[in-house]
Amino acid sequence: MAKVELKKPVVEEISANIKDAQSVVLVTYCGIDVAADTALRKELRDAGITYKVYKNTMMNFAFKGTEFDPLCKHLEGPNAIAISKDDVTAPARIIAKYAKTAPALKMIAGVVEGKYYDETGVAALATVPSREELLGKLLGSIQSPITNLARVLNQIAEAKEA
Repeated sequence: MAKVELKKPVVEEISANIKDAQSVVLVTYCGIDVAADTALRKELRDAGITYKVYKNTMMNFAFKGTEFDPLCKHLEGPNAIAISKDDVTAPARIIAKYAKTAPALKMIAGVVEGKYYDETGVAALATVPSREELLGKLLGSIQSPITNLARVLNQIAEAKEA
C-alpha cells in the first residue's frame, strides 16, 4: 500500500473532527510532563473536547480550503489541536488554566466560529466565562430588581401590621 493511502484516513479523521467544530485551538505542548498532560486530556475529554496530536502535514492537508486555513501558517514543531463542537470558549479556558502550572503548554492560534484569532486573541478568549456562567449572571441580574421589590413590599406590609 502506498504511503499516500495510509495518510488519507488520518486526514479524513481530522476533517471529520473539524467539520462542525465551533472552535479549534492549536496548542504547542513540548516540555509538558506526563501527569499534567494526562490531567489536561481528562478535563478536556470531560468537557466534550477532542484533543489530539497529529502530524503537521496531516493537519495542513485537512485545514486547506476550510475556514481553519489560517492555522496552517502556525504548523511548525510539535502541535496538538483542541476541537470543540459545543462550547466555543472551553478549549481556550481549560488550556489556559493548565498553562499557568505548565509553562511549556502554549496556545498558538485558534479559529472560533469561523474567525481567526492569534495567540493574544485566544488568550483573551480564555477569559470569557462559559455559556452557563453567563446565563446565570443574566438571570441573576434580571431577578435582582424583582427580589428587591418583593423585599420592600414585605417591609411595608410588616410596618403597617405593627
